[in-house]
Amino acid sequence: MNRYVLMAGTALVLTVATDAWTQVVSTPVVSSSQTANAEQSTTSQQLTEIIVTAQRLKENLQRASVPVAVVSGTDLIAAGVTQVDRLDELTPALSTQNGGTGPILFIRGVGNFAVAVNADPAIAFNYDGIYVARPSSMTGMFYDLDRIEVLKGPQGTLYGRNATGGAINVIPTQPQFGAFDGYGTVSHGNYDTTTFEGAVNVPVGDKSALRVSGSVAQHDGYLRDGTLDQDDKSLRVQLKSELTSELTVRLSADYSHSGSVGFGSTYLANYVYNSAAKSYTFVQSGLPLSEGFYTPAAQTYYSTVKVAGRDLTALAPYPFQNNDFYGANAEITYETAAGTLTVVPGWRHASLDFLTGVVDYRDREKDAQYSVEARFTGKGLGIFDYTVGGYYFDETIHQDLALSLASALALTNSDYYTKSGAVFGRLRAHVTDQLRLVGGLRYTNDNKNFDSQSTSGVLICPNPLGCPNGVLFPLVNSIAALPFNFPAVSGGVVPQIAGGHPTGELVAGTEGRSNASLNNGDVTYRAAIEYDVAPRSLLYASYETGYRSGGFNSAAGFETYQPEYIDASTLGIKNRFFDNRIQLNFEGFYWIYRNQQVSHVGLDANGKTSNYTQNIGRSRIWGGEIDARALVTPTTLVSADVQYLNAQDLSFAFQQGVPTPFSPPPLTGCAVSATANPMLYNVNCAGKPAYNSPNWTMNLAAQQTFPIGSYDLVFGADTQFKTRRVVGFEYLSPEYVGDTWQSNAQVSFGPSGDRWSIAAFVHNIENDRVITGTAIHPTANILTVQVTEPRLYGVRVSVKF
Repeated sequence: MNRYVLMAGTALVLTVATDAWTQVVSTPVVSSSQTANAEQSTTSQQLTEIIVTAQRLKENLQRASVPVAVVSGTDLIAAGVTQVDRLDELTPALSTQNGGTGPILFIRGVGNFAVAVNADPAIAFNYDGIYVARPSSMTGMFYDLDRIEVLKGPQGTLYGRNATGGAINVIPTQPQFGAFDGYGTVSHGNYDTTTFEGAVNVPVGDKSALRVSGSVAQHDGYLRDGTLDQDDKSLRVQLKSELTSELTVRLSADYSHSGSVGFGSTYLANYVYNSAAKSYTFVQSGLPLSEGFYTPAAQTYYSTVKVAGRDLTALAPYPFQNNDFYGANAEITYETAAGTLTVVPGWRHASLDFLTGVVDYRDREKDAQYSVEARFTGKGLGIFDYTVGGYYFDETIHQDLALSLASALALTNSDYYTKSGAVFGRLRAHVTDQLRLVGGLRYTNDNKNFDSQSTSGVLICPNPLGCPNGVLFPLVNSIAALPFNFPAVSGGVVPQIAGGHPTGELVAGTEGRSNASLNNGDVTYRAAIEYDVAPRSLLYASYETGYRSGGFNSAAGFETYQPEYIDASTLGIKNRFFDNRIQLNFEGFYWIYRNQQVSHVGLDANGKTSNYTQNIGRSRIWGGEIDARALVTPTTLVSADVQYLNAQDLSFAFQQGVPTPFSPPPLTGCAVSATANPMLYNVNCAGKPAYNSPNWTMNLAAQQTFPIGSYDLVFGADTQFKTRRVVGFEYLSPEYVGDTWQSNAQVSFGPSGDRWSIAAFVHNIENDRVITGTAIHPTANILTVQVTEPRLYGVRVSVKF
């Protein structure tokens, strides 16, 4: 630990010695996450001011008394970030994983592994003011953006729904009146990577404008089997009109398609139970992290793993995705003498059809959500200004799911319905010219309904010597498509027969119907104090609570789970020095996370494989973050962002199922004990570190501009360091990732007016494939891993008109 303290301290001392404090952003071009598009002009003498709407009103970022990081649209282009799962490279407080069916998000140890439809993320994801409930729908949005705001900690008053860990606000660039202009940027690199984004802004009279934006992001598979590729196409159309001097309306519609193969993983190992030692033995696959599932070497390894007393057969079929996402929303603002009324209605729809491998997982799904928010922001009540509003959300999900784990099969047809409503208010009192007091309150009510029909089967080998001739479950869409007999009665067992001969295995089948409803509600609040220490120094302290609704599982013994809660204290100070050329911000935080929800794949009380959510305990999270940057000279910008995080599970207890009463205990790195039910075990992980919570995260960056006549030559480099962290649910030894570095660099050339530029870049200079997430095959105990992209390099050309 002392080595890391010394490392961070040395970095800060060096930065101070060169008057080089800056907010870090891990991008090849070090246009800081608080840097506007024009900031990097060679004639710039000051750090620019950034306007944010994190508190539902426009304000200078340095005057916003909330922990928030901002990433500009130009930062995303420079870093080549086209999806949410790489956003953590730019914001140290955020940790992301590619969950296959959507991104998995954590902020400072708060989050869960929620990608299934029965769970809601702990980080509220908001696109153009619209809450997006499904992780699978957070796709095709990262283009033509003004900025992304990452709010750290619970947002219990203004955002409310499910924002226990924080919020990510994705804010597109809006149409501009009276301007005919646009831009385009295209890049090409290794892995046949091609990305494009562009926009055209067209005036329609004096008080209206149309903006059309689009993007394409494509690359070959980052794994040897062709998986982990990308083929996304997106389009957005906006029309903004000032109908009267008081009334402005903006309409927006968007569409995105994700095709090709998509998600990919690699076999790391499998675990074999030693009955004499009563423990599992770790057997490495011997495959590189870049292998994937479908190469000959990977298929050979998979065929050596035994399930139900026989070897597995080659994995098939090959994965694919064919997903479409649609959205329409509006922003209506009406100015009055008393304040501003804002109404934001929205609709989003997703049509999903995809298959992912080792757990053969075929999902055909329709998601639809409707929402509307209305808020009124007023001033002039003496020393007070205020925001009051209401919110309504309606979501319907229909899912046909087929899941095959070789020795187990599950077919599920489910419908989920959610209706959520909230009222909220926030009041700010300007006690003096320097001192302000803030109070906020929100009541949220969630009503959920669930209806599911399922059929599941499991193969049992009663022969202690194994069943080498057994036939395993293929992936099918109906029981009638199975190549062998299946019990006609729920709960029945029949011998398995293949080729007219008994295999020695038994096939057990069950059917189930679940329907239920629940209603959760809670009051969350915020209290804060703001004090202007100096004209460019803001000191603030706040206490805020957060709530996330409970829900349903299609898993015996775990049918429902309860809401989770968080209490967060923050102390921060934001400063600008030396004629606005140096910025130094600090925030300290202390959070208590209660009744924590965690989603994971496991076996239920009937031995059936399910993705279910449980309340597992309580965590304590504390630490601090220093965010600094400096314009050392008009052509030199340097930055540093260092976060220390201590997140520990004070209590962490749950139950886990096993395939049969005679099976070994569940695979976990935590303490295990038996229960009265031979199909269930108690698991206790108290004292472990929270998931995705490195003690230290450090981003360092620098950019130097060399004027050459009327042109600029710009060099930029950055690096991110993270200490050891846990990236998998089970706390197994391979799920602990050690210290990592990732570095990037870029050189660009273009006229000083920024009308065009050409750049060469390299991302992940170290070419390290770092494990970002893991998954367990519950019946075969195969551990699979997801990894970062390899070294990427290429050229990019940008034009503005």
